[in-house]
Amino acid sequence: MLGREIWLLMLVLLMLATGARAEMLVAARTIRAQGVIGPADLALAEGTMPNAFSDPADVLGQEARGAIYAGRPILAGDIGPPALVERNQTVTLVYRSGPLTILAEGRALGRGGSGDSLRAMNTASRTTITGRIAADGTVHVGS
Repeated sequence: MLGREIWLLMLVLLMLATGARAEMLVAARTIRAQGVIGPADLALAEGTMPNAFSDPADVLGQEARGAIYAGRPILAGDIGPPALVERNQTVTLVYRSGPLTILAEGRALGRGGSGDSLRAMNTASRTTITGRIAADGTVHVGS
C-alpha cells in the first residue's frame, strides 16, 4: 500500500512540475484531403503535442495533405501550401545554367504547391524528370 501512495505522490508532483497546459489547434470538423483550411475549420483545445500548431495564422489558407478528422490536432505534416500544379497539367519546364535558360513543355505526373518536388514528363522527348515548383507554377529542373 505504501508503494501506491508514493507512486500517486510522484504523479501529482510530476503534474505540478509540468505547469499549465498550452493550447493547440484541432480540426473543428473533418477537413477533406486537398481542402483549403478556413476559420470555420479550426478550434482551440487544451493540450500539447509535438509538431501541433497553436497559431491559426500558421494554418489558415493552407491545404490539407490528407483527411484531418474532427477533434484531431493539426500537425505540421498534415498541411502545406495549396497546389499550384495538378496531375496531368501542362507545365513549363525551366533549366538554367549561368546565362543559359532552356524552356520546354512538360506534363505534371503529380500535384504540388510552391516549393514541392514534382515529377514531370518532357512532352517532346518523353523523358521523366524531377524539379521544384516555383511560385509562378513553372517547374525548375537541374542545378
